[in-house]
Amino acid sequence: MFFREGLKRLYNMLTAEDKALLAGKGITEEQIEAQLQIFKKGFPFLKLKAAASLAHGILAPSTEECKHYEEVWKAYKEEGKAISKFVPASGAASRMFKNMFEFLDAEYDVPTTDFEKNFFAAIRDFAFYDELDAACMKNEGCGIDGLVASGQYKKVVANMLRPEGLNYGQLPKGLLKFHRYENGSRTPLEEHLVEAALYAASKGKAEVHFTVSAEHKVLFKALVEEKLPIYEKTYGVTFHVTFSEQKPATDTLAATMDNEPFRVDGTLLFRPGGHGALIENLNDLQADVVFVKNIDNVVPDRLKGDTVTYKQVLAGILVELQQKAFAYLRKLDSGDYSHADIEEIIRFVQQTLFCRREDVKELEDAELVIYLRKKMNRPMRVCGVVKNVGEPGGGPFLAYNSDGTVSLQILESSQIDTRNPEYVAMFKNGTHFNPVDLVCAVKDYKGNKFNLPDYVDRNTGFISYKSKNGKELKALELPGLWNGAMSDWNTVFVEVPLSTFNPVKTVNDLLREQHQ
Repeated sequence: MFFREGLKRLYNMLTAEDKALLAGKGITEEQIEAQLQIFKKGFPFLKLKAAASLAHGILAPSTEECKHYEEVWKAYKEEGKAISKFVPASGAASRMFKNMFEFLDAEYDVPTTDFEKNFFAAIRDFAFYDELDAACMKNEGCGIDGLVASGQYKKVVANMLRPEGLNYGQLPKGLLKFHRYENGSRTPLEEHLVEAALYAASKGKAEVHFTVSAEHKVLFKALVEEKLPIYEKTYGVTFHVTFSEQKPATDTLAATMDNEPFRVDGTLLFRPGGHGALIENLNDLQADVVFVKNIDNVVPDRLKGDTVTYKQVLAGILVELQQKAFAYLRKLDSGDYSHADIEEIIRFVQQTLFCRREDVKELEDAELVIYLRKKMNRPMRVCGVVKNVGEPGGGPFLAYNSDGTVSLQILESSQIDTRNPEYVAMFKNGTHFNPVDLVCAVKDYKGNKFNLPDYVDRNTGFISYKSKNGKELKALELPGLWNGAMSDWNTVFVEVPLSTFNPVKTVNDLLREQHQ
């Protein structure tokens, strides 16, 4: 009743221009009212059972098991299945250069903080050094050495960040020079192409999909056209590289602090719905198996061994589990199963997929079959988790679902009630976290593609506080891609070495040994 009344009120409030804007984005008035209701009520916190651990929910395959899973994956690839690599790459690198922007705005002219000193002390070690030196020479009539010798440090930084130089302050991370090689430097985009050739190619073909912003798509395409022939020749594969943008229909309405629609000069303000919106882009891929990995988590060739090995291990575990689930589903379809078969399937769901239901023994056989079919016939993902070393990332947990079952989930801190000391302790003392290292199976046992938005938990977004033109506003973030947007998937956690996780959050991270 409250929703209908709110919808009626909203309808009377919207102008003809508002309705045209909504139609252009593909957003309904019902969706807008639902978002306004969320601003008023907030999102519920998740109910937790425990943090996942090696003793409870996280697999740690032995060396022999790893070899087995690598072989399983290699055999699967030989079947000619459609395999894709999905890389969220739309974010600008401005946060990566936060410290250097602050240096430009500082009242002092020489490096003062440790960060600034480290940047200049090792400036020759950056893969973009030669390009930056050339930009300084062109714009200042003097290279980096000369500018530094004369104390003109800020001119070096300006040429790195601003449009007249390298424009790194506005470009996405995927287009920055990360790693230096004898024959030139590579961007993360290129490193992902190389990775795809090494573990995601099937029958000599490698598919890679990047989500990008509209303003940078031309630059991404130009780099691909320039570099693709080189990597195809080097690795003996044919690449199929595609791009997509976050869909306007996934934008969310901003609200005032009073939970009314926020307007700028009379026009409704919409904001991107966060990376959770990309479940729509992932849903558009016509693949059997999809690798998901962040754009900035790449290493040079000399360190790719562990990455390639464990990507194949994760994928091997995925397809072996999927084949077991498919066999069980076909057995249930046939009707030719015994009580012992049902007990075996229950053990698979509870002990391997870690999906538990307390009253499972009380279910009648017909109810039990419906339950088991539902829990097996859904998307599946195997997630690499690394030992917790204090880096930001989602934690692996056993959490309660709306249907009363308990399953493995990746949770962010915003989903946890910080007033509950037990939950806070779980999160702080968690042994592992997920660095966005996923392998996903997105087709059912009959070969039909799952509609991934059907498996999103809409109650797992969060509200953040921003400002526009000096006015405070509330912003709505959709359920995150690897947590709430995949909440109703089957999830398996596998420990992988820390060497597979080397994110670049600040420019000085490129000075770490792993990126040299």
